[in-house]
Amino acid sequence: MQVKVFRSYRRKKTVSAKEINGTICLYLPQRLSIRDEKKYVQWARSRIKASLKKKSLQERNRDKLLEKRAQELNQKYFHGKLSWTKISYSSRQNKLMFGNCNPRKRIIRISDRLLKMPRFVQDYLIIHELAHLKIAGHSPKFWQLVNRFPKTERARGFLMAASRQK
Repeated sequence: MQVKVFRSYRRKKTVSAKEINGTICLYLPQRLSIRDEKKYVQWARSRIKASLKKKSLQERNRDKLLEKRAQELNQKYFHGKLSWTKISYSSRQNKLMFGNCNPRKRIIRISDRLLKMPRFVQDYLIIHELAHLKIAGHSPKFWQLVNRFPKTERARGFLMAASRQK
């Protein structure tokens, strides 16, 4: 994606970026160094890419499908006893994390990279994060819950291999 840089004397510290008709418009302070400009170009590209990814996920109703699948797995492996306030895909997970759960707020985020992985891996990760709603850490009781899913070891191996690539 092409980046157009706009510098302004009126802008002192703030940096902003937006996508307009397929072009990233990056707004910078006039006095910013060329080295810092290059950093902000990379920042803007990754920010806009993540934003477009999120928009694409929303347009395809991916979060609703994820919610539906989580409900099905909740019924099957937790007898429908778990509840959460939000479960959604995120394009902001780091390369080693595929999901996270905030048990206090009852929010689950799943990396959108899972959409390219086999269904059993997706199911494993949903079950893993759902189990955190019941048990926060990775204690033996936690793994006892997760291991109800028959393909746990296979899915964990798949994710370990996937996190080592790239």
